[in-house]
Amino acid sequence: MDTSGPIRPRLPSPVWDVADPWLAERGVELRLKRDDLIHPLVPGNKWRKLTPNLRAAVEQGHTRLLTFGGAYSNHIRAVAAAGAAYGLATVGVIRGDELAGAPRNWSLARAEEHGMELAFVSRSAYRETLRGLSEADPGTLRVLEERWGRAHVLPEGGTNVLAAGGAAELVAELPDLGSRDVVCCAVGTGGTLAGIATALPAGARAVGFAVLKGADGYLEGEVAELHRRGWGRTFGNWRIEHGCHGGGYGRVPVELEAFAARFEERQGVRVERRYVAKMLWGVYGLVERGELTPGSRVTAVVTGPPDPEPGRAARDVSRGCGGA
Repeated sequence: MDTSGPIRPRLPSPVWDVADPWLAERGVELRLKRDDLIHPLVPGNKWRKLTPNLRAAVEQGHTRLLTFGGAYSNHIRAVAAAGAAYGLATVGVIRGDELAGAPRNWSLARAEEHGMELAFVSRSAYRETLRGLSEADPGTLRVLEERWGRAHVLPEGGTNVLAAGGAAELVAELPDLGSRDVVCCAVGTGGTLAGIATALPAGARAVGFAVLKGADGYLEGEVAELHRRGWGRTFGNWRIEHGCHGGGYGRVPVELEAFAARFEERQGVRVERRYVAKMLWGVYGLVERGELTPGSRVTAVVTGPPDPEPGRAARDVSRGCGGA
């Protein structure tokens, strides 16, 4: 399958150096891996994670993709756009049956514009289905197939071994990595972090910043399981920070909004709030606490673009999360 056909990605994605006197004073370099610029409809880690799954779906004779997400899921929109481009039907199972009769938000409306069929289910049914899929329960797969027909099923966030392998490819676009390097990304389901860790050279490290509240241990287990299933081993070159979620997924407290607004003002680049801003907030926090020492170089993976309806920026500024 030629996955560069109807969607032509910008690869390798560019790397931008961040000029920040505050970081320079502390001897830390920061650069942005602009995966948000890969493609306007299927940007960032969504492109990298979806490409191997699209290839597998077509090779196995599937004509339909079925996946899961919340009301503002980047993954849902990306699957809808990619499916439309490659002539695949798409179904999005959306968490929250109360949304079925409500006006569509901009995110779900965009998915429907690309032809995705949306199915709204209760939160309990949603959790039960995802649990069944994670346990490879044949009954769960049978129920899905009975309702929507044969489909290539993608988990929430699109994270599986194929997706992690796709994410690993970004490391090859950073050929000068060495022992002073730390590659950072936001962590929702763990696929991008898992992939990056597998491809790092000796001495380089990966740090993920959880965007979910209460995921301590759980996300680490998910990443380790991806490594075992896909690579037959575990890796010791990564960790996850859990103090920068801002109160939970989708929550953007005033301190985080202020930080993101100041970063945008100084660097001239808009920042997506639910994932990317939290990661950058966390990076600055590590520097402030001395956990990123002089001589360190951080590559922050910008996994997606900002929403088209950003909130109003707060003006009072805070440094990194957890800092003074």
